[in-house]
Amino acid sequence: MNAANSRKNQAKVLRIFRKIHRYTGATLFLFFFVISVSGLLLGWKKNSNGWLLADTQKGTTTEFSQWLTLEVLTQKAQAVMKDSVSDETFIVLDRIDIRKDKGVIKFNFDGYYGLQLDGGTGELLEFGKRNTDLVENIHDGSILDAYFNISGGYIKLFYTTIMSVALLIFTITGFWLWYGPKRMRNTT
Repeated sequence: MNAANSRKNQAKVLRIFRKIHRYTGATLFLFFFVISVSGLLLGWKKNSNGWLLADTQKGTTTEFSQWLTLEVLTQKAQAVMKDSVSDETFIVLDRIDIRKDKGVIKFNFDGYYGLQLDGGTGELLEFGKRNTDLVENIHDGSILDAYFNISGGYIKLFYTTIMSVALLIFTITGFWLWYGPKRMRNTT
């Protein structure tokens, strides 16, 4: 009698886990699809032939003592942006990435624009859209914070929390859906 109750309880737990697994998957299908596609793209960004992330160019010197000052290089980068992009809102500098070993300094601007300058001469080596930043913002949900003009990243925080908990639920229920029937067969 005890084995029959145990089997019945195991079957009940399996049904509950199957239901949780099914409803979570159905509810969050679109989000999982977006995360998986954007994650795949991010994994391949350095191997996308420049479509997602421009290859890092090579400057004339790797010696900082021969580089132009950061102020001069920043002014040159902003001048390129003013000449290349008609919308003034995209001229806001987001970050600077110095690649000493390549002799290059990268400037990333709002609107997903990026450019690379030779650290020694200030010559423009690369200019274009940084599609990888857009994909990253889609992947982590921060694009919704930007779209709704919400500071503090609250949508991103909520989104990543929900998706992380859902993945944890999928892992637990998926494992049990695989292991539970094996366990039931062994108890008979």
